[in-house]
Amino acid sequence: MLDAIRWDTDLIRRYDLAGPRYTSYPTAVQFNSQVGTFDLFHALRDSRKALRPLSLYVHVPFCANICYYCACNKVITKDRGRAQPYLQRLEQEIQLIACHLEPTQKVEQLHFGGGTPTFLSHDELRQLMAHLRKHFNLLDDDSGDYGIEIDPREADWSTMGLLRELGFNRVSIGLQDLDPAVQRAVNRLQSLEETRAVIDAARTLQFRSINIDLIYGLPKQTPENFARTVEEVISLQPDRLSVFNYAHLPERFMPQRRINSHELPSPAQKLEMLQRTIEQLTAAGYRYIGMDHFALPDDELAIAQEEQTLQRNFQGYTTHGHCDLIGLGVSAISQIGDLYCQNNSDLNQYQTTLAAAQLATSRGLVCNADDRLRRAVIQQLICNFSLEFAEIEQAFNIDFQGYFGALWPQLQGMANDGLINLERERIEVLPAGRLLVRSVCMVFDAYLEQQNRQRFSRVI
Repeated sequence: MLDAIRWDTDLIRRYDLAGPRYTSYPTAVQFNSQVGTFDLFHALRDSRKALRPLSLYVHVPFCANICYYCACNKVITKDRGRAQPYLQRLEQEIQLIACHLEPTQKVEQLHFGGGTPTFLSHDELRQLMAHLRKHFNLLDDDSGDYGIEIDPREADWSTMGLLRELGFNRVSIGLQDLDPAVQRAVNRLQSLEETRAVIDAARTLQFRSINIDLIYGLPKQTPENFARTVEEVISLQPDRLSVFNYAHLPERFMPQRRINSHELPSPAQKLEMLQRTIEQLTAAGYRYIGMDHFALPDDELAIAQEEQTLQRNFQGYTTHGHCDLIGLGVSAISQIGDLYCQNNSDLNQYQTTLAAAQLATSRGLVCNADDRLRRAVIQQLICNFSLEFAEIEQAFNIDFQGYFGALWPQLQGMANDGLINLERERIEVLPAGRLLVRSVCMVFDAYLEQQNRQRFSRVI
């Protein structure tokens, strides 16, 4: 079992920098408009030839209500009729993509995100899943990793029953905070009872896994009231928990301008919230997976980390990083072999492009040899908290210390500070460095100095 993380306030204050979350390397900031549909077709052809398994991500952008903290690509509307024209174009995209793949390529992973996927009516969800099953090889034996994001205000027992019937076996529930004053400050009123009802339904219907999302650093949060939220959440016994740091970037995300910045907790209060949360979750038996994620010891992510098979992609931590990821819908990102590509983020442009029978690919990147090497290094560090130089040297035919010689003074500094053990054959991220693993990964990021750090959240 991995050692527990160790809280070191001095280290955290020194290394709590703004940086990427490394759901990919290179990150989406590096995407450019030189990549288009031709590159996507080429990558799909290679996927088909190799018969690689698939992971599908489907983006449903609609929400009935706005949450002020949200930085997702979304469309706020009470008009449920707006879903139908979008579904029409989404189904067109599914068909256009699928015809370039081999029907036998299995879909090991499926995830519906948003937005609020359950904004769709029951009939629309049935229609969309039927279309996916028609064009992709979705598994029928419940062995797939098929998840959907749930807003408990938009779901009831009948919705959960429908989702289970359609093949979903994982749910991720947005909760954020249970304190009514905090909920009012971010315009998301959601009772514990609503959340518990959805979780009870998921358990009764034998969903395989339940994840709950929390956010610390929201307006009117205090270490005391957030600790009460965490205590209530632990009583719900989710299999996984995501505890995100709220990044207040009102210049980039318009809804955040409705948040009163004077009501935000101080950096010291945020640190206290995180420290208390870690203590509470650890005491309740949760394991720190990394990057804000916690899981029970018998969860697939915790087991994969023990076995050093954990991976990371645009879905976050995953056991399906070997799959080609196909992103469907507005703003969705695909990762197919060495290609990253993203659909247009504007709903009207996405729909107009597909109406002309063209895919909506708007930007992306093709990884070069250096990108592939650094991606492997960052993946090992962020998933396993360790890196064996020999594995990288063998896979990429390099001398590790020779290739990364210029980085050695930074790594040695981190070793002197107690973040890592730096040995001749390996790097090990120490318990005091695990909360700061992003900072260790940033040393290997060749693009970071060229980027505006304000585009990223802070590590803690």
